[in-house]
Amino acid sequence: MKFSAQEEYGLRCLLEVARLPEGRSLTIPEIGRLQGLSPANVAKLMALLKKGGFVEATRGQHGGYMLARPADQIVVGQVLAALGGRLYEDDFCERFVKSETGCGCTVSCAIRALWSRVQLAVDSVLDKVTLADILRADDRPLIRLQPRRAGSAPAAEEAHVG
Repeated sequence: MKFSAQEEYGLRCLLEVARLPEGRSLTIPEIGRLQGLSPANVAKLMALLKKGGFVEATRGQHGGYMLARPADQIVVGQVLAALGGRLYEDDFCERFVKSETGCGCTVSCAIRALWSRVQLAVDSVLDKVTLADILRADDRPLIRLQPRRAGSAPAAEEAHVG
């Protein structure tokens, strides 16, 4: 499982805008230089972020992109969903089934249950982390793992740092 380049770079572009002092903006070429991306790629990403309601654009000599709302009100899970969708959607099986009659196990499919659980686990992290959390994190992990008990997986603590 991996996140797409569009989700990765879109989030990086949004973080560049989030780092700005209030009232400041960045142009597409400026974001491109900061992230090493082509202006065309940045324009596509910023259009998705604008459509998602995460950034606003102003035209003119002093125009550019700025956050549409404070960084502590922008949830990473929502940003990634706007950039590329969730890892697993309820209609996943219907979209990828190869049979004309559909998947015979869409109701009681063990794999479908697994993907659903994976999505819930991902959501439980991404829906708790805001842009402000990432900006404050520096090199500290967003998720702190509790020590393992013998024979068990580590349990994640609260996603917010601070």
